[in-house]
Amino acid sequence: MEVWGSLASGEPVHRVAIAGGGLTAQVITRGAAIQSLFLDGHDAPLVLGFDRIEDYETHSPYFGATAGRFANRIAGARFTLDGAEYRLDSNDHGHCLHGGSRGFSERLWTIEDHGQSHVVLRLESVDGDMGFPGAVTARCRYELAGEGELCVTLTAETDAPTVCAMAHHSYFNLEDGGAGPVTGHEIAIGADRYLPVDETLIPLGAPIPVEGTRFDFRDMKRVDAYGAAADYDHNFCLNDAEGRVRQVAELHAPRSGVSMTVTTAEPGLQWFTAPSMQMTVPGLGGRIYGNHAGMCLETQIWPDAPNRPDYPSAVLRPGEIREQASVYRFSKR
Repeated sequence: MEVWGSLASGEPVHRVAIAGGGLTAQVITRGAAIQSLFLDGHDAPLVLGFDRIEDYETHSPYFGATAGRFANRIAGARFTLDGAEYRLDSNDHGHCLHGGSRGFSERLWTIEDHGQSHVVLRLESVDGDMGFPGAVTARCRYELAGEGELCVTLTAETDAPTVCAMAHHSYFNLEDGGAGPVTGHEIAIGADRYLPVDETLIPLGAPIPVEGTRFDFRDMKRVDAYGAAADYDHNFCLNDAEGRVRQVAELHAPRSGVSMTVTTAEPGLQWFTAPSMQMTVPGLGGRIYGNHAGMCLETQIWPDAPNRPDYPSAVLRPGEIREQASVYRFSKR
């Protein structure tokens, strides 16, 4: 473990290295984020990130971070729980995105445990944090276990009823580390339905079938299969979402030969292709990230779930432990 740098506030940011199964990663305490991830035999990083801590504070669109207390959007930055209304920090078109302007991704976590192939980080979120009720203890565990496996386990406990649903927010590029777009990658998503959204990306209502739409990626297709725009920031309602661990997505970069599968028990996958990414500062290794430089595959509960009783529940009560575990498995042919 090393002190990697300091925030503008003067607080130190620590960084740890972990390795296993042909993968190596650097993890920083700001946002419990994966700064870099490499696969043996592939020179470029598999994720987007920065070489300088100051760029995370001023330019990062959640690169590699742990999003929470509630990942994704809550409409109107408010929800009602047990008859009481809670007003949240509004940081995205009048909505609360990824827990607000000082959500889990913007905070310093504490390293609780660290071994050669794993690290566990902890965050204490007080009652009223960004408007959310209840004090929450959150943990993020990264482990490089098994051949090419990045295991991400997120847990949370509370002392009062609240909503809590986190997500891992790496931007993946399996080709050139973000020097070029991911539109030529091929992807398959195990979802027969998705959530249509309004102009501010709030779900319009019940999920609808992907069949006959540009959201049908049940079979492997290029990201830009339905047109050069390839603009996606939508929740795919994953099949067999009864808490069963299953493979929900597969990604392949034909030019590099690198593939990734995603396994989880979560009910949703937010697929974000970063169509408007125009970084004004360099990323890892001096790369300049432009539109579609990476994509997020966020395993999570559906957006705006606290306001939608017909969606999977994000309610967390005392005595419960919410656990969200996902595995990103990489290989190269």
